[in-house]
Parts: sequence; C-alpha cells; structure tokens
Amino acid sequence: MDDYAVILFDGDCNFCSFWVKYVIERDKKDLFRFSSLQSEKGKELLNQYNLTSDLGSVVLIKNDSVNTKSTAALFILKEIGGFYKMGVLFFVVPKFIRDGIYDIIADNRKKFLKSESCIIPSEQIKKKFI
Repeated sequence: MDDYAVILFDGDCNFCSFWVKYVIERDKKDLFRFSSLQSEKGKELLNQYNLTSDLGSVVLIKNDSVNTKSTAALFILKEIGGFYKMGVLFFVVPKFIRDGIYDIIADNRKKFLKSESCIIPSEQIKKKFI
C-alpha cells in the first residue's frame, strides 16, 4: 500500500462512486487504490489516522500524510496529471473558502446521480480496491 496513494470515499454515495470511476479511468500511472469508508480496510485506516467516518469527505492518504475535502480533491487532480494539474491553481483560494464550497457539494451529494443498481467492476478495476 505504501507505493500507492489511498482514496477513501463514501461507498453509499452514487456521486462519490461516479468520481471514483472517473479517477480510475484517468489513473494512467496506476497511482491510486480505493476503499470505501464503510469497509473494514476503510475503518482500519480511519482509526489509524484518528479520523471519523462522519467526515462527509474524501480522504487522500499518501506517504503517511492525510488530506481531506478540497485539499484531497486538488491533490488527486494534480496526481492524475495532464490538464487536471491545472486544479492546483485553486490552492490560491483560501482553504476555508474551498472547503466551504466542498461542504455545500458534500451536503447535497446524495441528490446527484441516483441509481438503483451497483456497478460491477471488471477484474482490472477490482485490483484497485483494497
């Protein structure tokens, strides 16, 4: 796991699952591994880093460093590379503003992309989950 950045996400949220799939499709360098906040591994990592499951946030763990909310999202975009690196420009926006916008989206995320079925991952995608 030390070779990969780990993204923890809300596995009960279709909007979050959409973004996980979005990142997987763009992770050409195979940099990320994923775990839902509700999984055993997710709970173990939350505990290890003294985080709670009610964050309402994506969590990025890389090299024993933990980032949440907008900072995590921007670092993920940076790691994807290419055009997405432009996301780092948003670091000039104060964190409390970035996180405020993130919180508005997070508070309303379950209203987006409602689905009655789960995505069945291919073997290629399954290896990216821990």
